[in-house]
Amino acid sequence: MVKQEDMEVKSDQEETEVVNLGVDEERKKVKVGTGMSTNVQDELVALLRDYQDIFAWSYQDMPSLGPNIVQHRLPLNPECSLIRQ
Repeated sequence: MVKQEDMEVKSDQEETEVVNLGVDEERKKVKVGTGMSTNVQDELVALLRDYQDIFAWSYQDMPSLGPNIVQHRLPLNPECSLIRQ
């Protein structure tokens, strides 16, 4: 007979909290997981603050990024009628 192990069902989404790496005038928000220890979380936030200048915070920070990558398009079939849900 096969012994069935107790399995805990967990959400695939980890809880997060929003952290502002910038200042009130120029907010730079990131989401940090809350599943780690407070010490590790503090070290991660400190690391992100130290290197915040290498992140792109807006499209203006990415001048070589083509509009074909950042534009949202809905691929619609012109032969099908639209349905509002």
